[in-house]
Amino acid sequence: MTGKVLAERYEVQRQLGKQTGRQTLLARDLQTQELVVIKQLFLGSDFEWQDLKLFEREAETLKALSHPAIPRYLDYLEIDEPDSKGFALVQTYVDGKTLESHLTAGRTFSESEVKELAKSLLEILIYLHEQNPPVIHRDIKPSNILLHSRSGHTVGQVYLVDFGSVQNQAAKFGGTITVVGTYGYMAPEQFGGRSFPASDLYGLGATLIYLVTGLHPTELSQQDLRIQFADRVTQLNPNLIDWLEWMTEPSLEKRLSSAGEAWRALKNPRHINKSPRVVQLQGSDLKLIKNSEFIEIVIPPPGIGFGLIALFLAVGLPSIVLIVLLGRFSLLPYKLGINDQFLTIISGSLLCAIGVMFLFALFRELRLRIDRQQISYSCHLLGLRWNHSRPAPRQDISYWEIEEIEYNVYEVIIQSGNQKYRIGVKQGLSESEIEWLATELSQWLGLKIKTTLSLNSFVDNSLLY
Repeated sequence: MTGKVLAERYEVQRQLGKQTGRQTLLARDLQTQELVVIKQLFLGSDFEWQDLKLFEREAETLKALSHPAIPRYLDYLEIDEPDSKGFALVQTYVDGKTLESHLTAGRTFSESEVKELAKSLLEILIYLHEQNPPVIHRDIKPSNILLHSRSGHTVGQVYLVDFGSVQNQAAKFGGTITVVGTYGYMAPEQFGGRSFPASDLYGLGATLIYLVTGLHPTELSQQDLRIQFADRVTQLNPNLIDWLEWMTEPSLEKRLSSAGEAWRALKNPRHINKSPRVVQLQGSDLKLIKNSEFIEIVIPPPGIGFGLIALFLAVGLPSIVLIVLLGRFSLLPYKLGINDQFLTIISGSLLCAIGVMFLFALFRELRLRIDRQQISYSCHLLGLRWNHSRPAPRQDISYWEIEEIEYNVYEVIIQSGNQKYRIGVKQGLSESEIEWLATELSQWLGLKIKTTLSLNSFVDNSLLY
């Protein structure tokens, strides 16, 4: 193929890419001596008319566009050769490296570079979406973004390429639904064949999440279609995290609606409500304290139970009687031949131990807290605090499950590394409390419940493995 001349004008230099029925070539225009890119669509056994419609639309779109960060339309050819028939689109060549290539090579991007890249791409999208009708790229992803002259302090010049999935909002394919894009970067509405300017914002947001996490969006967990990434980028400014979550909001109505709005929101972040909110289930002593940064489950004191009362009657009350006798009459030790100081110490120690048990029963709270950095389990008693279990990194949480400790009484277990955090191990949790915690924890952790119990009657199936 190298050295072959197409249309008596374009000398092929090398192949840039190939897929079924298509190939992309780097060629030299023999008239201008400039390098060009030639995209070819072949009429083969696997040819579909839909492919030709998209190919022609890409050519027509590029012909109408004029932006320094978008390849320029140069020519459109019909290929009629003995060994190949089809069509070719000729466009300007951009000497750059894809964002995907940078990431694969292990290059990282600072927060300032991510913002710089976001602003450059938003400016391109503003231009596209302001066309009449708006031009929607529909396939924003790292492999369709080129960087030219990137240095250690700047991302360089940014280009958006490959308009093979482009659509304008006036274009319709009769009564058919056309689903185009790349899984992981496609907004939910694109799976139904619908595309809007906000659909490109979702692709951009997913691309930037790849940059800040180093993981493809499909490698990150999801909760209610939301990409769960915040726990992996704790070093990022919370305003940038909030903006990326806004860009990738699954609901079209709640997502940023235009590239201009997204650009302004990046420059002037919205107020993030960090005021903790206390939520309590009716009929339960459990409490939740949460905001956008953490969730904390407050487990109330267990209260004075029958066992503690029995212990007091069996040990505490006799100790009190003994101390009174020793203090007021000093008779008992002479009869028994036992040192009264020793008896006083033993009885007092027993009373102190029982008193501490009563304090714990009446006033000690357990608090399991999960924030962007870690999970911790602590005890709180009359203003004092100490760790009930050793804290662990948030990203080590692998699953959580529900265990039945007796009939219709349950506990929650959160597994983080080699450590288990248990909620309800003493008093147990009711069905209504489990249902409530299942919803709250699943939404915050982005993890479904791993359980073998038949909980479908009171826990939403979408929360279960």
